[in-house]
Amino acid sequence: MKDDLREILTSGLAAADPREAVLRSVRLEECSISVGGRTFEAGNVAVVAAGKAAGAMAGAAVEVLGDRISGGLIVTKDDHDPGPEGLETVFASHPEPDERGVEAARKVQGLAESLGEDGLLLALISGGASALLADPAPPIELADLKKLTSDLLRSGAEIGEINTVRKHVSVLKGGGLARLAHPAPTIALLLSDVVGDEPSSIASGLTAPDPTTLEGTRRVLERYEIEPPESIATHLQGAEETPASDDPIFENVVNFICGGGWHAADAAAKRAEDLGYTPLLLTTTLTGDVLGAVSMYAAIVKEVLASGNPAPPPCAIVSGGEATVTVRGSGAGGPNQEFALALAVELDGIEGWAAFAADTDGNDGSTYAAGGIVDGRTAQRIRDADVDTEGALAGNDSYAALEAGGALLVTGPTGTNVNDLRVALVSAL
Repeated sequence: MKDDLREILTSGLAAADPREAVLRSVRLEECSISVGGRTFEAGNVAVVAAGKAAGAMAGAAVEVLGDRISGGLIVTKDDHDPGPEGLETVFASHPEPDERGVEAARKVQGLAESLGEDGLLLALISGGASALLADPAPPIELADLKKLTSDLLRSGAEIGEINTVRKHVSVLKGGGLARLAHPAPTIALLLSDVVGDEPSSIASGLTAPDPTTLEGTRRVLERYEIEPPESIATHLQGAEETPASDDPIFENVVNFICGGGWHAADAAAKRAEDLGYTPLLLTTTLTGDVLGAVSMYAAIVKEVLASGNPAPPPCAIVSGGEATVTVRGSGAGGPNQEFALALAVELDGIEGWAAFAADTDGNDGSTYAAGGIVDGRTAQRIRDADVDTEGALAGNDSYAALEAGGALLVTGPTGTNVNDLRVALVSAL
């Protein structure tokens, strides 16, 4: 079953290929560009590609638009695709911002402000762009932004809540990039890494109207008992609201979802069916603490094995979305590794199943592993390596435990980023 799982993961990742996502979304017709039913004059096109898939998306844009592109900037994570020649590439840090991200944000701001009425901004946005474009609103310092980001990531806050805060301490986020480019029109192709594919949530809504508010930002910080640095607290007291949907700057802005988690989950389910498993695509919008998802998966696996419900084996249980981890210890790992370890513990000793959980960008948390791949014998293999599985879970040290049990799932950077993908296969005993 583990070989089947690897084939299923490969199919899911291929369906979220960023190059194909751009190629199927953009049309060049004589002197105009068409995206999502909207058409714009293709004159002076400037490209801003930001995120873990920025290089591939920019390459596809060059394939389609050619010399219509006058220049632009690619901002991506270290060791990722740098994109085509002719566009400047800046590598920056993720998930916590660094000075390179600050400089990249300044360059993006300058490019957007220079467009004028005859220009057109083509924004190619993928997961990771929010952190890679480190754009603290003056007078916030990078060190304060990094502390706030770290506190939010460790708090267990959902990505939508994290982005609510980011929008209100930033220059480009929360519609800021579109505002800077105005009156030039903006076409944004969004490779979604957020549940629900809401443009205002993808990369903190660089080009989208912002439905969140300063008051909502304060509530997030209070809910997770986060005390912001003084410069951020001062900024939030006097900041203006981000532009909402009735702002005229959005009249010539189109935000188009060119790919997302649904594509990956659907392709995974279809590949499982091809391999002989009845697919159960539960949801592509799973959020919340990862341990809740583990309990759900464990219950379904047990039910399938006991009664053949909700489908007889062999079957595949598939879900997408973005679960979170509440950090309790100082170990290494991420939500997908914690899912895999916790599922291995909960189904310890039970035969007839195997599962993976993977971050589709290839990096789960701050580790080089995409996630974990486990079965009913994984927990015992970890214990045989003298690692306490329960202790590893309590200390958020899933990486070390899975490594000890030979259960890490390593893909390397995948070039895409469309949330997490989880698949459990159940076979007849």
